[in-house]
Amino acid sequence: MKNQQRTLKPYIPALVLIVVDLIVMAVFPHLAPKLLTNTAGNFIEMLSILPPVFILLGLLDIWVPKETVMRFLGPDAGMRGPILSILLGAAAAGPLYGAFPVAEVMHKKGASYFNIMIFIGAWSTLKIPMFLFETKALGTAFSLTRWLANIGVIFTIATIMNRVLPMEERYVRTQGGK
Repeated sequence: MKNQQRTLKPYIPALVLIVVDLIVMAVFPHLAPKLLTNTAGNFIEMLSILPPVFILLGLLDIWVPKETVMRFLGPDAGMRGPILSILLGAAAAGPLYGAFPVAEVMHKKGASYFNIMIFIGAWSTLKIPMFLFETKALGTAFSLTRWLANIGVIFTIATIMNRVLPMEERYVRTQGGK
């Protein structure tokens, strides 16, 4: 029984989505075609993005030594860690769910939790193409203000998360834990 629970656990979010879709289709049948189209479209988009991300992660895992990641993104990286994390996150392409496998590899390679949080924050809000679009559409003042405000918020959140999360949970994989 425990083996079955362990086998089903990774699929729970997908199963919940299917159940919610079925309930919505039963209660609001007129929404069924749009719901199915949106769910299928999101699934296809995810399938088109995740395989290249995992291929690149495999290469990153093999080609970039742990010592290099620790030197540039580890706990002793100084200010170059957050700066590099911002640059990596801002230059990244793809939706936010692509950042989490990258963050996992960074964690495995010894990047500090603080720098990983900076990376995820930068990926989600500081993308260069989005900045360029905003500059063209809304003006330089707006874009720079939003970008600088987001950097401040990202650093604040990363600092709070770094202090709230116990040390043993922050470095569990880099120090041979779980």
